[in-house]
Amino acid sequence: MSRVALVTGGSRGIGAAISQALKNKGYTVAANYAGNDEAAAKFTSETGIKTYKWNVGDYEASKAGIAKVEADLGPVEIIVANAGITRDAPFHKMTPEQWHQVIDTNLTGVFNTVHPVWPGMRDRKFGRVVVISSINGQKGQFAQVNYAATKAGDLGIVKSLAQEGARAGITANAVCPGYIATEMVMAVPEKVRESIIAGIPAGRLGEPEEIARCVAFLVSDDAGFINGSTISANGAQFFV
Repeated sequence: MSRVALVTGGSRGIGAAISQALKNKGYTVAANYAGNDEAAAKFTSETGIKTYKWNVGDYEASKAGIAKVEADLGPVEIIVANAGITRDAPFHKMTPEQWHQVIDTNLTGVFNTVHPVWPGMRDRKFGRVVVISSINGQKGQFAQVNYAATKAGDLGIVKSLAQEGARAGITANAVCPGYIATEMVMAVPEKVRESIIAGIPAGRLGEPEEIARCVAFLVSDDAGFINGSTISANGAQFFV
């Protein structure tokens, strides 16, 4: 029986590429999504990957959703915490609501996703956790105090989980994408997109599949001794 992988935010953008890549590697994949029923149905129709709807910012909803995944597919042994949102504004204009919305999804959402499956991973002496952070969690970004704070916090989660899970055969790692050619990035005005690309030494945006390949490696048996690490996939735009 193949290992079960849960990808949050897994039916669109980078998450969809990760879900597909893991399926292609032989994993049984469940893709979580928050609200776009039409996109989720289309994704399932095209890929055969089951989708499950819940808000990762809600612990009880996450716990119930994961229980449904496990009832349908088996114990979740691989978590890819990819779900994330932006509510951008300069700090002096940022509202408490914008702050909390991003914190609840991008940071607390990682806790809500990993915590329910952690005891099972410990019992089975195997687990893979990959958190999708961001270049902006490494270097910061104008008008993204909330987003950058969550993505930096995600790296702290990974480093701590790695230490707690290592003796139980659990690894926790992060991928920090740079600017990727997702629907959101491609929707910005062409001049803005050109200015973004001008700052990337590789001279192009990344592809979602390139992030997916990083994840596929980190969850594999070949990556068993890689723990608490961060892969920066940004075309040489920023070094740590």
